Amino acid sequence: MTRKASVPDDISIPALLRHARNTYGAAMREALERGGYDDIPKNGLYVIGALALGQVPLAQIIRELQVTKQAAGQLVDTLVSRGYLAREVDPEDRRRLTVTLTERGSAAASVQATARDVIDHELAERVGTQKVRHARSVLAALIDIGADRRARNDT
Repeated sequence: MTRKASVPDDISIPALLRHARNTYGAAMREALERGGYDDIPKNGLYVIGALALGQVPLAQIIRELQVTKQAAGQLVDTLVSRGYLAREVDPEDRRRLTVTLTERGSAAASVQATARDVIDHELAERVGTQKVRHARSVLAALIDIGADRRARNDT
């Protein structure tokens, strides 16, 4: 059953964002469970997805999650023990550790990306690619506002 989204103007953007994010999260979790990756902890999807995008420093990923260092350490420990991440000594600075996706982590990231692409496709089918591009632009502007506000508060 396909339902057309009709959103009253009095529903807040944060509420809409929360429910929209849940659509992606549920689709990814379902796909991961079907693929045998049902042991990824909360926030683990974000870490695996971010690491799959390339050389994103783990510190940046953790900062974006806005969790304590202790919670971040526990999350990484769990992902390592479940075989999604590997810790290695940084070859350029032996005092540092690097965290990378394992083969299992890369496979989970692929399942996650496919589930995201399915939702993206369904969204484009419902509203058109131009509106999806516009939504991305609006969300990017919100991110910029947040970055600008943090920068002002840091000075």
